[in-house]
Amino acid sequence: MTSVLIALAEPRASALGADLERDGIRVVDVVQPAKLTAALLAEADAVILPATRAALTSELVEACDRSGVRIITLGAGDSRLLGRYGLPEALPEDADAWQIADALSDEVPVTATPAASSRRRVIAVWGPHGAPGRSTVAIQLAVELTRSGQSCALVDADTVAPSLALLLGLGDDAPGIAAACRRAELGGLDAAELGRLATRVETSGGALEVLGGLNRPSRWPELAAGRLSATLQICREWADVTIVDVSAAFDADEEITDDLSGPRRNAATTTVLREADVIVAVTAADPLSVSRFLRDHAELRRLVGPETRIAVVANQVRPGPLGIDARGQIRGALERFAGITDVAFLPLDQRAADAALLHARPMADVTPRSTLVAAVRRLAATLEPQRAVAAGVTAGSRRGSSRAARWLRPAHGARATSPLGSDPEWAS
Repeated sequence: MTSVLIALAEPRASALGADLERDGIRVVDVVQPAKLTAALLAEADAVILPATRAALTSELVEACDRSGVRIITLGAGDSRLLGRYGLPEALPEDADAWQIADALSDEVPVTATPAASSRRRVIAVWGPHGAPGRSTVAIQLAVELTRSGQSCALVDADTVAPSLALLLGLGDDAPGIAAACRRAELGGLDAAELGRLATRVETSGGALEVLGGLNRPSRWPELAAGRLSATLQICREWADVTIVDVSAAFDADEEITDDLSGPRRNAATTTVLREADVIVAVTAADPLSVSRFLRDHAELRRLVGPETRIAVVANQVRPGPLGIDARGQIRGALERFAGITDVAFLPLDQRAADAALLHARPMADVTPRSTLVAAVRRLAATLEPQRAVAAGVTAGSRRGSSRAARWLRPAHGARATSPLGSDPEWAS
């Protein structure tokens, strides 16, 4: 006899349970999704859930996988979410017991096809421990993407050292992401409410909506996985691009626990990385940071899977800690130990960084001619595939790190600035 757990709201759950019992299916228990435990899952062959992000969390899916429990979803399911987890298509919310029984007896269920990606995206900015410049890159990317004509939101989901509000000169007592997560859990969050909770910051690239982080790291339980996942889903309706700054640690192995409803310190980082369409992975250009990055990159790839794009960025590039050919050293290490061949480089511009901290403004506002600002602008272009092709961006190519390329650059520059440089006969 097939045994099922029902995790639906009443009175639907009890009515469905009675119908399933009449059809010869044993109902183990009727509980809320957050109350599902490993002990309960061990007694069931399947669990029936609403097809919502609040109920269908990555932790629950992994627990069901470990216990060999099938997941049957009801309602107007998010095909992108179901497709990411490889789950069958959702049944109608008012599905009869016989329809659920048929789904349980189907040995080859029809897997949901992810919906075509829309223009609205979530970009996570992540990096290893040691201050590689995640927050600085997140702010500059937000400014440049806003400059391109897209509405952009900047979210601080760092549960260890939130800093976006301070870097932008905002008070850390604003509602921010914590308030948005509370409203999402209660079902009262929409795009208009996000706009009310956010702080509008005027930049040289246009207006930027900012959801500040926690004013005390000890409040990390407020950014629970289910809450944050629901908030990011609303963010897709709110802005064309949502850039989320996260902490370094994700520690996926901490999810191996019998208490599925208990809070986890790094759940916010894990949730954002799994929800993101693109992950900008930042490492500082020094041996210690690159070593940490290589160690954590493999875990990051295991966490998000092979489909998610990871854009690798080497920040604070200078010759000091890596010798004269710093780019070549970084590129060689990443390619040799992680198979990474596409790397964007951001130079160290201490003057621009100091000015941005002094004025609590983005670098693009206070030092618009900075080489770092120009490099981030090229990076932003590579995150837009259609723009990258049109602009011919080659930040991740091998050109520029070889001795021959460095020798040829002065010659090309002299040719372009000389009177003969514009002479067709000389050029031929």
